[in-house]
Amino acid sequence: MVDCGGNHEPVGADDLEEAAADFTSLRPRLFGIAYRMLSSATEAEDLVQEVWLRWQTCDRGAVVNPAAFLATTTTRLAINALQSARVRRETYIGPWLPEPVDTSADPYLGAERGEALEFAALLLMEKLTPNERAAYVLREAFDYPYAQIADILQSTEPAVRQLISRARKHMTKERRTPASAAAQRQLLTTFIAAARSGDMTALERLFARDVTSLSDSNGAKGAARRPVVGVARVAKFLSAFSAAWDGLDVQWANMNGQISAVLRRDDGKVYVLAVSASTEGIDQVLWMMNPEKNTAVSALA
Repeated sequence: MVDCGGNHEPVGADDLEEAAADFTSLRPRLFGIAYRMLSSATEAEDLVQEVWLRWQTCDRGAVVNPAAFLATTTTRLAINALQSARVRRETYIGPWLPEPVDTSADPYLGAERGEALEFAALLLMEKLTPNERAAYVLREAFDYPYAQIADILQSTEPAVRQLISRARKHMTKERRTPASAAAQRQLLTTFIAAARSGDMTALERLFARDVTSLSDSNGAKGAARRPVVGVARVAKFLSAFSAAWDGLDVQWANMNGQISAVLRRDDGKVYVLAVSASTEGIDQVLWMMNPEKNTAVSALA
């Protein structure tokens, strides 16, 4: 990898303009890699900014392939950032969920496919090692060749194939066949109607047998600090809060490549509600209530 740490001669305006053009064209992909690694749009933005700063100070004349260089820099920084992020999350109060990201303009976030982007997939990837996660993201979402992934991870091609194989097994073992986008939207719509009315019977009909409700609030008052598991328990939990829907405005948004509900309260607070569903019904009900994670969502029209 080309050294980015040394001091270099001042660059001309034309050279910097070319560097900026290269970086800008690749930025959606770099952000997509960083976000899938960190599950945080805020941290991904900071990381991509760090990549830009390094790109400005690099000996770019020695870089044969800017796209490969920038992807490598992004991935390696993300691996380091993920390790420290996991330490920080140990002090998080209650369930931790990915930070939602708006995918209305770019449903794949710079990737060839929308893999490793939905909330359920990001949650499963939290159990992978940083290198497994990086290899899986680069292969499944961005279709990088095994040899290039090996270069990025400073590994060998056989070792990378093993990393990806283990990651795939973990992802498929713990996830049922996802419902179609249309079915998922219908389930979410019906779920909101039943939750508003407190209709426990209607709610129970929507759920898979081991449905789980997760509320990410970092300890905010009124939010569940533990997962609520099971059809009857989740239905009872939701029906107890049916009155909380009064004054809530519901808007649809494309978050993480799936239809989600943006819930706006009269006092200005904004929440994101998403469901993960399979052919058996709703597996997960995800409440994103931490205002620090919903800053970008609050700006959506």
